[in-house]
Amino acid sequence: MHLFDQKILGIVILFLLCMLVVVKQRATGAILDRPQGTFLVRLVNSFNLFFLLIVNPVAAILLITRRLEMIDPTRIIIHEPSLLTVLEVAGLVIYVLGYLFMAWALIRLGYNYQIGGSIPRPEDEIVMSGPYRLARHPMYSAAMGISLGLAVMTQSGVLFGVFGLYLMLILILIPLEEEGLRQIYDKHYIHYQQKTKKLIPFVY
Repeated sequence: MHLFDQKILGIVILFLLCMLVVVKQRATGAILDRPQGTFLVRLVNSFNLFFLLIVNPVAAILLITRRLEMIDPTRIIIHEPSLLTVLEVAGLVIYVLGYLFMAWALIRLGYNYQIGGSIPRPEDEIVMSGPYRLARHPMYSAAMGISLGLAVMTQSGVLFGVFGLYLMLILILIPLEEEGLRQIYDKHYIHYQQKTKKLIPFVY
């Protein structure tokens, strides 16, 4: 790390993770979700839990103990201080925004929340406000931001690989999830699809 103290970054990561756990419990009534459904749905949700509850805390602990750079052979070495500063700042901003966006989506969903890829329950309402006005899948957008931010912040080749795999799984899952949403909400969801971007607000 060039600009930020590793110990402080590790503490920030753990704080954000704890904040998200509290928000999820209060907003949805649950902390952990048991992956269920088709193989793909279980795979994506298991990977999501692995990334948030294993990769992030391990990265935080390695940063706090100042061992991340020492034990990561895939770390991209950047000798230009100004470029390193830009990457660290950009990574941290993307990372924090990812957590905030996910917390906002969880609060807005409330008890309508289900794990990704699930077919809506009869009592579930279609949510199109808050972050869902900006993107149809803000929780996936947030997960991508957290994953990419961590990779950029640490310049870890392994974490860039995790981000790539995560993105690929989500892009495969979204069409299946949206098919289920169209079946339940019909024209309401089709209209929502037409006017709202998929993952990146105003872009894609």
